[in-house]
Amino acid sequence: MDRRCTIYQSICVGDITQKGYEKKRGKLLAPYIPQIQDHRIQASSQAAPPTSKHNKPRAANSRDERFRSDLHTEAVQAALAKYKERKMPMPSKRRSVLVQSSVEACTPPDTSSASEDEGSLRRQGRMATSSPYQPHPTVEHWFNRVIQGSSTSSSASSTSSHPGGRSHSANATSGSAATVLADLMAHTQLDNHCAPPDVTGLSERSLHAERPQVASVRGLPRGYTHTSSTMETADGVPVNSRVSSKIQQLLNTLKRPKRPPLREFFVDDFEELLDVQQPDPNQPKPEGVQMSPLHGDPLGVVTNWPPSLLASLQRWGTAQPKSPCLTALDNAGKPVYTLTYGKLWTRSQKLKLAYTLLNKLSSRNEPLLRPGDRVALVFPNNDPVMFMVAFYGCLLAELVPVPIEVPLTRKDAGSQQIGFLLGSCGVTLALTTDACQKGLPKAQTGEVATFKGWPRLLWFVTDGKHVVKPPKDWSPPIRDASNETAYIEYKTSKEGSTMGITVSHAAMLAHCHALTQACGYTEGETITNVLDFKRDAGLWHGVLMSVMNRMHVISIPYSLMKVNPLSWIQKVHSYKARVAVVKSRDMHWSLLSQKDQRDISLSSLRMLIVADGANPWSISSCDAFLNVFQARGLRPEVICPCASSAEAMTVAIRRPPEMGVPPPGKAVLSMSCLSYGVIRVDTEEKLSVLTLQDVGQVMPGALVCVVRPEGTPYLCRTDEVGEICVSSCTTGISYYGLPGMTKNVFETIPVTASGSPVSDRPFTRSSLLGFIGPVSLYLPVSELELERREGRNRNTDRFVCSRIAVFSVCVLHDERIVVVAEQRPDASEEDSFQWMSRVLQAIDSIHQVGVYCLALVPANTLPKAPLGGIHISETKQRFLEGALHPCNVLMCPHTCVTNLPKPRQKQPEVGPASMIVGNLVAGKRIAQACGRDVAQLEDNDQARKVHFLYMQDVLQWRAQATPDHPLFLLLNAKGTVASTASCVQLHKRAERVAVALMERGRLNTGDHVALVYPPGTDLIATFYGCLYAGCVPVTVRPPHPQNLATTLPTVKMIVEVSKSVCILTTQAIMKLLRSKEAAAAVDVKTWPMVLDTDDLPRKKLPQIYKPPTPEMLAYLDFSVSTTGILAGVKMSHAATSALCRSIKLQCELYPSRQIAICLDPYCGLGFALWCLCSVYSGHQSILVPPLELESNVSLWLSAVSQFKVRVTFCSYSVMEMCTKGLGSQTEALRLRNVNLSCVRTCMVVAEERPRIALTQSFSKIFKDLGLSPRAVSTTFGCRVNVAICLQGTAGPDPTTVYVDMRALRHDRVRLVERGSPHSLPLMESGKILPGVKVIIANPETKGPLGDSHLGEIWVSSPHNATGYYTVYGEEALHADHFCTKLSFGDTQTVWARTGYLGFLRRTELTDASGERHDALYVVGSLDETLELRGMRYHPIDIETSVIRAHKSIAECAVFTWTNLLVVVVELEGSEQEALDLVALVTNVVLEEHFLIVGVVVVVDPGVIPINSRGEKQRMHLRDGFLADQLDPIYVAYNM
Repeated sequence: MDRRCTIYQSICVGDITQKGYEKKRGKLLAPYIPQIQDHRIQASSQAAPPTSKHNKPRAANSRDERFRSDLHTEAVQAALAKYKERKMPMPSKRRSVLVQSSVEACTPPDTSSASEDEGSLRRQGRMATSSPYQPHPTVEHWFNRVIQGSSTSSSASSTSSHPGGRSHSANATSGSAATVLADLMAHTQLDNHCAPPDVTGLSERSLHAERPQVASVRGLPRGYTHTSSTMETADGVPVNSRVSSKIQQLLNTLKRPKRPPLREFFVDDFEELLDVQQPDPNQPKPEGVQMSPLHGDPLGVVTNWPPSLLASLQRWGTAQPKSPCLTALDNAGKPVYTLTYGKLWTRSQKLKLAYTLLNKLSSRNEPLLRPGDRVALVFPNNDPVMFMVAFYGCLLAELVPVPIEVPLTRKDAGSQQIGFLLGSCGVTLALTTDACQKGLPKAQTGEVATFKGWPRLLWFVTDGKHVVKPPKDWSPPIRDASNETAYIEYKTSKEGSTMGITVSHAAMLAHCHALTQACGYTEGETITNVLDFKRDAGLWHGVLMSVMNRMHVISIPYSLMKVNPLSWIQKVHSYKARVAVVKSRDMHWSLLSQKDQRDISLSSLRMLIVADGANPWSISSCDAFLNVFQARGLRPEVICPCASSAEAMTVAIRRPPEMGVPPPGKAVLSMSCLSYGVIRVDTEEKLSVLTLQDVGQVMPGALVCVVRPEGTPYLCRTDEVGEICVSSCTTGISYYGLPGMTKNVFETIPVTASGSPVSDRPFTRSSLLGFIGPVSLYLPVSELELERREGRNRNTDRFVCSRIAVFSVCVLHDERIVVVAEQRPDASEEDSFQWMSRVLQAIDSIHQVGVYCLALVPANTLPKAPLGGIHISETKQRFLEGALHPCNVLMCPHTCVTNLPKPRQKQPEVGPASMIVGNLVAGKRIAQACGRDVAQLEDNDQARKVHFLYMQDVLQWRAQATPDHPLFLLLNAKGTVASTASCVQLHKRAERVAVALMERGRLNTGDHVALVYPPGTDLIATFYGCLYAGCVPVTVRPPHPQNLATTLPTVKMIVEVSKSVCILTTQAIMKLLRSKEAAAAVDVKTWPMVLDTDDLPRKKLPQIYKPPTPEMLAYLDFSVSTTGILAGVKMSHAATSALCRSIKLQCELYPSRQIAICLDPYCGLGFALWCLCSVYSGHQSILVPPLELESNVSLWLSAVSQFKVRVTFCSYSVMEMCTKGLGSQTEALRLRNVNLSCVRTCMVVAEERPRIALTQSFSKIFKDLGLSPRAVSTTFGCRVNVAICLQGTAGPDPTTVYVDMRALRHDRVRLVERGSPHSLPLMESGKILPGVKVIIANPETKGPLGDSHLGEIWVSSPHNATGYYTVYGEEALHADHFCTKLSFGDTQTVWARTGYLGFLRRTELTDASGERHDALYVVGSLDETLELRGMRYHPIDIETSVIRAHKSIAECAVFTWTNLLVVVVELEGSEQEALDLVALVTNVVLEEHFLIVGVVVVVDPGVIPINSRGEKQRMHLRDGFLADQLDPIYVAYNM
């Protein structure tokens, strides 16, 4: 049962008089009077007497028992009392998002100053900023103020402070009765609960350090201290208390039992089943007997009843030509024109139009219109006269009018759906007035613009010169009413789709007949119509019924109601109108302005038809209106609510008193029972009851029953709520052009419990929910589709919101409630958040349902319906598209999403032996593969023949054998050669460096030397100079001159951690290291000896150092991993030469070859390719520093084309730069003769899962330049082995498989077809290098796994690193990273653990040896995986989903903190879009990953840090978030 309507009523708390308040409060508090009196005695010194603005006496016979608003107020108070001690963190918002809000208003006060350590948190060019906050009162005090606030009662002010607590409000009246009641209710409800379970899953065991920290750049090393006030999290990360306190408050809000509780069940394997809520055995069930269909009064027989509506028009037009038909008013309320029945019929008006439409509109000598064609009527609400002329003109011409709203702009709310309706109806002509046509948007040609989604229309002006006079002998045919379509009325569904409901001539006539009988209409009556005359009751009563009964209609335009809400009452008084047709909104508006009018009488009214009387909130408007205007002649029995829908037209209406019907009734029902669709009468003293008024009796001639809304239309029981169905000749006949929906709605056959049909006549579903009382029809919820949800919050304490919309969205296979409200311009941030908190808590307590999202938008920004209401479907569409632009948003997924899958329960540990046996039994092979055997490969290279094991020997040999052979060629940003190095040049420069180290530096053998150089040949020469001198080189990226504060500490840390005794660098960098700017970032006095190598003397080295054994340390490789850990690995001479040999064999590198390298030369495979491989293999390397691409994006590709390179290497950041920067310039590159057809293989160097979307985009964009789609591939390396896989030039092409993402969460690999649900594409990470063996092992048990399992990739290779190098003496902690063995199976081989998860698959392809090829697929870093709900999630999968959620999300990163999922998104667009992303991010992660996002952080582009390879540094980002250093646009804490 849909509960959104009653929720809405609770939000919109109404006013009440003092007398009504005292009466209700007295009843409610009677049992607690002694306690209240005692409490008052204790607090009499603080209590303030309640005051009221409403002390007017009321008539004794007014129905004040229907004033329910203050009971809802006290219900809200009780709900808030229950939540007093539950503190909800307020969202953080940047000052620029809402200019009028101050920092104090939008952010809870900080209890510490901002951290001084800004950290390396920005991409290059962006500095970290943080502003100190002023001291404030404590967070405790601030949250007390937010949650407690002030009473929503209009008659008394109170503060619901918890027992024992101290009120912080100066004017708190803690002695009020409402406080005592709230406390009593809070204790009563809370005591019924057992201790709430810890849903966050926090325990001491789960708070250990998340990953091994080697030498982390995320916390400053020893010796680097600061004095800012910080605290440490469970894993030792320093945290700014502002962020941590908010997250702690968020955790506190989650430590509560969810409602309803999850059903306990076990999910085996990877099949994730959503929990289907089982029915509560204690829920109320209908107990009544099966209802019987209700018959209306028989339709009376009238002797002179006209055969059709047009016959009636002809009769009055000729017999009573001067009788007034319609009076139109201007915006001042003055009559501007009165249309008589004679004018309506005579040739000067109507026959002119009918004749012109049929005979004078032609195209190519063919009539433009034929009888039965549809014509659009586009008339403004203030011109009923021309609409009536056009409507009856179409009927006379046998055309079908389709009345629609006037499109004011090209982007009107719902305009596209209207256009779809016109197109489906085949409309080609639109009728309008001259004034309206001039106001429509125009194209450049001066014609009316074509609106989005609309067909091409011919616009015809009905009051223009084109309307011609017909011949005297021409008269339109007046036929009897038939089943032919008379007109089409449009209706908008909950989803926003527009459907056309066809009404036949016979149904139109029968409806007029039934309404005339039900309302007792007589000839010549005057009726005041406030409704839209183009549809619904406004059309039925104001255009059709009036002509049938020769009535005089006073049409009140909406524009007049906005200026003067009392205008309709004034016209009733001045015209002595007998009938008025209004909505409850019009009655409410008139109450707001009635004080200025004294001389008004409503005694002439015999019927006040309330067209939306079926809506539950209409009862308060009816009662309040009667209460005020009864003294001015309004009789209580005159108010006649009615129920109607576009499909069934008028379903029921309360009869006027003279027709002898029973007096009006009301029903007080339990809201909790109504939520189950069960009717239970309750007492008004309860808080959660709903009072309903009846909507009168069934229409004459109709048969009505109530059926179950879903599934087979079984008849409901007498105490059950269902959908009203009507069988009558007065309903619509179909949805135009939708036969399937027509059969379901207009041809329903209700059946009894035994399955037999109720009647042989078809019924029409009315889309109204209700039940049948003893004598009348009741509708607790008006429309099944709940379209109209607008109103006003009348909280006299603090006006925060003006208009409210409530709708539902489907998230995770269930409807979720969304509340959107317009925030008043003068409302502060704190007021808004307080209001939002109170609304959420009140709804949760009163209605036992959670609100998924509560959003506040700026005033007057919600899309409007044609007559001023909120356009609900358009609001919903904007919410789902991220175009709502809220200024405040609060998501509560933890409260209302209760159908998540059961958290995975891991099976008892299965031993590795059992795993192997299980795989063998299942016929699955053990996941193991190896590259080609190096010993069997024939090698003609002289370097191998002389068995060089040391790189310095290779260079010395090449300098003697081929001295002038070019090895390196460095390009600058202009594409010209900046420097070169031949074998002998490199050898001599290395000798000079070695002499300088020994003579100037006086270094000893084995000393560590830091090389701080920009990318170039100097770096290579100094590297070999260190080897020549017997020193251990450490390559270090130089600091960025414009960003020293961020980059220099990392340089200092590597120098210290590596124990470097000397720094080799250039003169420019040496000055930078000792500058004043550097002194502000680090202690420059602690640098080791710094030598510049710009001008070294030409001295020959007496002897090149020869290590005693190849296992000695050759160099240290320092790199920041994707988890943010700075790790240095030790590479021996043997491993270095083995690495070069494997790469040489894989890529077929020889002295005659050229390769292009666009990589950073400081670590990993990039360093090996840049500094080592050319010397070993003799090929020429064209070096392209990635930094140069910032000024010339095409540099790398131009170099590849210019030198006709077959093999090239790049990073993901380079590839992304080319894809974004050159995507639209391929034609220009072609004109510059850039040709990439020479490229045989382009390899992306990375330590992560291959980015298949980026590589495919790159291939697709540069396909036009000749790049083969098979050329692009990836490599895989890590800290323990920098080159495990590399595509090379031989072997099969890279393969791509699609795996089930859900299975991966359970460490299983299941292949699926492309496009399958939850499918994830994974690309092979290159071919396994020669001499390399790989196995997939269980990271916990260390046992081998089958090829259907996801496990850790272990590698055995001659070029494995020998270990980590760290100053903290933690080698023992990581010994198994480099030297580990399987616990079962092959227990002799020594493996290195890569720390990456992946799997092996044997493909159908064959490799060079003729064997079937084994492909290795890397899924992600083990340290980065998120262990949530017992499953393993990979951040990149969640990030991919989030990036797809909105076009303005440029980048995304996720991490966890205390079991909360934190999502950081970079906003590429206007800051007003920031809050749109919160709901979209939460939705998409729920839908695709079954996870609830805890915190959404919206930041500027470039805030998410990346390393030199383009990989995200999520742990850096995490630390920056916790230290409050991100300068976010908005931080949303999901409840």
